[in-house]
Amino acid sequence: MNDEQYMRLALREATIAFEKVEVPIGAVLVIGDKIIARSHNQVEMLNDSTAHAEILALTTAYNSLGSKYVNAATLYVTIEPCLMCSGALYWSKIGKVVFGAPDDKNSYRKYTGDVNPFHPKTIIVGGILKEECSVLMKEFFKKRRKS
Repeated sequence: MNDEQYMRLALREATIAFEKVEVPIGAVLVIGDKIIARSHNQVEMLNDSTAHAEILALTTAYNSLGSKYVNAATLYVTIEPCLMCSGALYWSKIGKVVFGAPDDKNSYRKYTGDVNPFHPKTIIVGGILKEECSVLMKEFFKKRRKS
């Protein structure tokens, strides 16, 4: 599978979040060609502001692998990570982060500017299925404003 195919799986996770009235962000963590973890935001369900898709995927991966590092992994996430998630990804020493749509309001860039908050060896790729990821977020917040 390629980046676009894995991002489609992350979009499925985001859709699950959307249906649960959670901010629709999904994540899939892959090592080689094996999916180690899938998750979506569960902040409302768990009443936990840290229950972001990225954090939940990392926790699942750590438990599955019995390791606190995932340097051979790639995380596919539908929206650019926030500062909290980028910090967790830093400490995980993740090999690659692939995100769909940028998030000018809440991403790590809002606070770090051009300074990379990820591990120095982490590869960052953005814009994979950007439109699809963006549309889901826009639809979610449009729907919430009507409520």
